[in-house]
Amino acid sequence: MVAAGENLKINKERLWDSLMEMAKIGPGIAGGCNRQTLTDEDAEGRALFQKWCEAAGMTMGVDTMGNMFMTRPGTDPDALPVYMGSHLDTQPTGGKYDGVLGVLGALEAVRTMNDLDIKTKHPIVIANWSNEEGTRFAPAMLASGVFAGIHDQDWAYDRVDAKGKRYGDELERIGWKGDEPVGARKMHAMLELHIEQGPILEAEGKDIGVVTHGQGLRWIQCTVTGKESHTGSTPMPMRKNAGRGLARITELVHEIAMKHQPNAVGAIGHIDVYPNSRNIIPGKVVFTVDLRSHLPEIIETMLAEFYEKAPKLCEEIGVGLETEVVGQFDPPAFDEGLVTSIRNAAETLGYSHMDIVSGAGHDACWINDVAPTAMIMCPCVDGLSHNEAEEISPEWAAAGTDVLLHAALETAQIQE
Repeated sequence: MVAAGENLKINKERLWDSLMEMAKIGPGIAGGCNRQTLTDEDAEGRALFQKWCEAAGMTMGVDTMGNMFMTRPGTDPDALPVYMGSHLDTQPTGGKYDGVLGVLGALEAVRTMNDLDIKTKHPIVIANWSNEEGTRFAPAMLASGVFAGIHDQDWAYDRVDAKGKRYGDELERIGWKGDEPVGARKMHAMLELHIEQGPILEAEGKDIGVVTHGQGLRWIQCTVTGKESHTGSTPMPMRKNAGRGLARITELVHEIAMKHQPNAVGAIGHIDVYPNSRNIIPGKVVFTVDLRSHLPEIIETMLAEFYEKAPKLCEEIGVGLETEVVGQFDPPAFDEGLVTSIRNAAETLGYSHMDIVSGAGHDACWINDVAPTAMIMCPCVDGLSHNEAEEISPEWAAAGTDVLLHAALETAQIQE
């Protein structure tokens, strides 16, 4: 049996091969992936992950939200499991690593434990959380949110995609609705490895990001209503252009976020314009405002300014505005003990590291409400993610997974 010293590392080539093999499922059109949640491609990716885990001696459980849990036994049957994992679903034009590294990195950590006959007191569980991206069924981190008691399962089942298909129906259709009650599992801890989704680590030349906090966010769906009319024959003073409402609010969101630099971000994301015709003034625009900060007071300040000013901007040009919060979570502070374990692992292994705040939401942000949780980040080229050009190096992937392995073994307690 090998102690968790500086020489204990994962098989870099095997990890990279697994990442490349999974990327073949749901290939994108520009080198990335399109494996959206509850599609046939998602089902195929799940099946491959199941096959690999069972070959590594793990047993599978699936809950009623479609979350997959692959278990490696511990020596103490009464000890709560240590969880690792992330998500296998992607954006419509997503990359090969966002989420996937956290799942397959966890698998590689287990494979390494098997190679070296390492036994742990606590069982090890790899989680594949359903619908982390939220691109097909809003909000993001839907299934982990139900697991943590943030969302009601019936409400989650009723989320619909752009074609009106329900989450619950699509989960059954692809054959991944389990019978395990969602949220019934208890955790000793959870660790999530992820690509950074930002440029900080690469710019600073650091191998590892030790995530101390996550950003909170608010997603506000806005519907601006004007009047459809001919672009050529409608006099300018008589127009009720919903597109102008979008433009005004876009600039407002930018101004609000800029007031709180460097601790806030904001932008307009998803946009639907109706009727979306070249020669018709838009009568309705539906879009999502995304406001984020790791400081709760800043989120509240930004929201207050948005709700004060946005309706006035629309009223001034004769269009209506309706708003609805469709996604939200408060900034999580991750478990100090686990954060220390990650930092110590990086130092033991000789990897450069720095503390960072995660600018994106992750399943760990919800699980943090029900169990001690922490995150590890590896760099990504130019900070690019949610893009088919998303890229990391085999060395970065291996370094992050090495740290994951060491932190998991410390938490799960190696047994002689």
